[in-house]
Amino acid sequence: MSLIGYLVSVLIGFTLGIFGGGGSILTVPVLVYIFHISPVIATAYSLFIVGISTLFGTISQLKNKLINFKAALGFALPSLTGTFLSRSLIIPFVPEKIVKINGYLLTKDTAILIFFSIIMLLASYSMIKGRKEKINNEDKLLNIPLMVFGSFIIGIVTGIVGAGGGFLIIPALVFLMNLEMKEAVATSILIIAINSLMGFTGSLMSGTVFDFKFLISFTILTIAGILLGIYFSKNIPSQKLKPAFGWFVLLMGGFILIKEIVF
Repeated sequence: MSLIGYLVSVLIGFTLGIFGGGGSILTVPVLVYIFHISPVIATAYSLFIVGISTLFGTISQLKNKLINFKAALGFALPSLTGTFLSRSLIIPFVPEKIVKINGYLLTKDTAILIFFSIIMLLASYSMIKGRKEKINNEDKLLNIPLMVFGSFIIGIVTGIVGAGGGFLIIPALVFLMNLEMKEAVATSILIIAINSLMGFTGSLMSGTVFDFKFLISFTILTIAGILLGIYFSKNIPSQKLKPAFGWFVLLMGGFILIKEIVF
């Protein structure tokens, strides 16, 4: 099973290299169900893996000169604040046993996985539906309070589920910060890297103990997958493959939701 998990880590990186995002949504299920790591630790691990991995995507986008640093800074500050707070304050103070209803005990681990599965379902919808490449934002005014609030909430969600949240960040950059789609995609990668690493830092400060030997090994294999994905991305029609990957994420999210609620 461990071998399968390490092979999937390469697949996660490969999807990140091909699609520029989305693959990180599989990291937590792999860590929980294959390596039997608790959801709280798994989401923290995922933040490290996603953060380090997306740094490679950021370097690639720097070469293309598509990153809007002003927008990234404006969005990232409230977002990373939310991520840091969720990992350092919210997660540690959630009780291990939340509520018991008619014999069903909702634990902290189960609640995190249920919330995560809902995020997977939302992400799968975004992948299946696809993105509109041309959106006219010329007549839109920048709503700063809404932008700050929205980015803060996205940061909290990122910290809880341990995934990059690109499917939330990209629409926010387009509709709240008036970026063109290509700029939004490139800028989101930098924001994801910052948010994820800040969230992991929050977990470190909360006193969580990590197996860094395992974590670094998993991350290295994920990065290897990213390099493979980038190499093959020129010849693979990512826009045609992404809906299929979205259906896979939909099935995975549904499986986790049913498993945690029913079983």
